Amino acid sequence: MAEMGSKGVTAGKIASNVQKKLTRAQEKVLQKLGKADETKDEQFEQCVQNFNKQLTEGTRLQKDLRTYLASVKAMHEASKKLNECLQEVYEPDWPGRDEANKIAENNDLLWMDYHQKLVDQALLTMDTYLGQFPDIKSRIAKRGRKLVDYDSARHHYESLQTAKKKDEAKIAKPVSLLEKAAPQWCQGKLQAHLVAQTNLLRNQAEEELIKAQKVFEEMNVDLQEELPSLWNSRVGFYVNTFQSIAGLEENFHKEMSKLNQNLNDVLVSLEKQHGSNTFTVKAQPSDNAPAKGNKSPSPPDGSPAATPEIRVNHEPEPAGGSMPGAALPKSPSQPTESPAGSLPSREPSAAEGTFAVAWPSQTAEPGPAQPAEASEVAGGTQPAAGAQEPGETAASEAASSSLPAVVVETFPATVNGTVEGGSGAGRLDLPPGFMFKVHAQHDYTATDTDELQLKAGDVVLVIPFQNPEEQDEGWLMGVKESDWNQHKELEKCRGVFPENFTERVP
Repeated sequence: MAEMGSKGVTAGKIASNVQKKLTRAQEKVLQKLGKADETKDEQFEQCVQNFNKQLTEGTRLQKDLRTYLASVKAMHEASKKLNECLQEVYEPDWPGRDEANKIAENNDLLWMDYHQKLVDQALLTMDTYLGQFPDIKSRIAKRGRKLVDYDSARHHYESLQTAKKKDEAKIAKPVSLLEKAAPQWCQGKLQAHLVAQTNLLRNQAEEELIKAQKVFEEMNVDLQEELPSLWNSRVGFYVNTFQSIAGLEENFHKEMSKLNQNLNDVLVSLEKQHGSNTFTVKAQPSDNAPAKGNKSPSPPDGSPAATPEIRVNHEPEPAGGSMPGAALPKSPSQPTESPAGSLPSREPSAAEGTFAVAWPSQTAEPGPAQPAEASEVAGGTQPAAGAQEPGETAASEAASSSLPAVVVETFPATVNGTVEGGSGAGRLDLPPGFMFKVHAQHDYTATDTDELQLKAGDVVLVIPFQNPEEQDEGWLMGVKESDWNQHKELEKCRGVFPENFTERVP
């Protein structure tokens, strides 16, 4: 019997819950359709929005803090393995072995202590802070359901109140069938029964309304007090959490710095005892250092890996035969191993100057010979050293009418960027010590203040280094042609650049 009674209670409770869900669903549908009004509380809705935002921020902070702790643990493992490696390679007869082992043990303990304090003072506090959100969230949801129950009870009671007058009118005017079938005394009892039934329904609806209103208002008042308080507490929580993390990290690094200093002292002592076996590590040059030996950039993919052989005065040979009785002088080529800080090596010749033969793209009109200024190609003679200034040109007559005129430029021999036998200044339209031009094939971003910023297509005038010892393999000194033509200030415009990013201009 007890079991059957228990089952009956359970079934009745389930039926009651189902009925409540159906009533709430019906009320929500009527509210969405606009056939029933909904109780609104804008202040409470704002508190709910703040609560959801606070929950989102706290959940993210908890996730990031766990990630941070996982990183600390990973660093602990990496540091531990590194110290174990040091203990293995540290030979027993080396001084400071015991001190190094002790430092490794303290290092391990320091990492463990740091991780544990982060868990105790940050993670557990975070868990406690977020632990209050699920209960409040469920209460907010329950308040929403009780609000629907309150609105439903209110609408039901209002509908009964509206129908009261209609029922009274029906009761006052009985149906004709009842009047004919029932005697006069019975009609009064029927009217009294209908009035009593209507009053009973109205009283039940009123009781349900009062009960639903009471439950809703109790929950609403509690949440109206708790939600703003919880929202305002976030500032103090964030401050305490990050202060704890910052303080723990500061102390950890201070203690770790002491251990690292002690380990450094042990290794310095070891180095002094074995000073003859010192391993030299080349440091990277500072921004003010001109050396580029440790930073030879590579050109972008698809470009040649090696710099092609650089040739001085690289001009094409004439097509269609050779000039009778004359041999066109060719400049010696410069090997890639030659430093760019000095001028290219020269083959010994009877003349002091080097000839550069430039063939025009179109047939030039032959001009009158100027023996006082021009070099003779046919006879292999040239003017005496210092007879011509650099940049002067002269046209010689072609030995054959089928060949175009040849323009010959003479450059006096130079040593370390100065003209031998001359005034020491370069051509007026070129910087002093000008050697040759190069064409940038790729963009290059300068990493030091003494480097040139190159864009593909820039033309650079190559000049020698002031101090040849400062030049590193694969680097050239120069000035962009556009900067030189605009400013004529070599000190402000010149800089070094990687040779393999450029190509020699023929």
